[in-house]
Amino acid sequence: MQNLTQDGQQFVNNLCAKYNLSYDAVMHMLNAVNNGYGTQAQFNCQELGGPGQWMQGGMTMVGDMFNHNLKMIVDNLCSELANGLASLQVFAPLPKGTPGSNQWWPGDLGQPFSSGAQNNIRYAVFPNRLAVELNGQVTVYDTLNHNIGGVSQQQGNDTSLTFSSQYGTLAVSQLPIVSGTGLEPAPQRNFAEPAQNTQQNDTPRNYNARDNSSFSSVDDILQLIEKLAKLRDAGAISEDEYYAKKTELLNRI
Repeated sequence: MQNLTQDGQQFVNNLCAKYNLSYDAVMHMLNAVNNGYGTQAQFNCQELGGPGQWMQGGMTMVGDMFNHNLKMIVDNLCSELANGLASLQVFAPLPKGTPGSNQWWPGDLGQPFSSGAQNNIRYAVFPNRLAVELNGQVTVYDTLNHNIGGVSQQQGNDTSLTFSSQYGTLAVSQLPIVSGTGLEPAPQRNFAEPAQNTQQNDTPRNYNARDNSSFSSVDDILQLIEKLAKLRDAGAISEDEYYAKKTELLNRI
């Protein structure tokens, strides 16, 4: 765990007292918000109802979905943590070459001629090497004879990267790994999405040309919209949250 600065320690202590939470609970939430770059957090904190997620300016979801007071506490706490991370030096700077630091790639690679970030991934391009950091884990790839001109992240929930070279567009996963484990994040499920059925169904399913196995069926989406409407009617989510999620789900059809 990254060490706190003196200001960061005082910041955490103040939040513990303000929200009547333990030090471990506030630190858990601080790391979750920090991992989400101050705009989102996925957490599992027993003092805050177990698993949940927070999005800045969006929905806040907790395990006890009808506990409106708990949702407000989580939203306010995460907002304060995000503001503190943006305005204070909360964490002590990490040594160069340490994952999570500003210079997070191995020191023997030198200085990159290109670097950037896509969502929760950072990358840096060196002569014959590409370094990628995901959730504090750094993987170094051999770029072989490719002259990398740009790196982009694929749309969707995965963390696949592609790059452009003189030979066209190729996936980073096709490059040999010099060190690290590669991009293999643990899957994360949106709490508003239906869980997938892991039991095998012996009845074959017929697909037409418009079917896509990566999307929920129309029936699943309609059922989910009905559940969201019940949550809205019960006051668990706002009207804006309901329509935003409804629009997102309808776009999948």
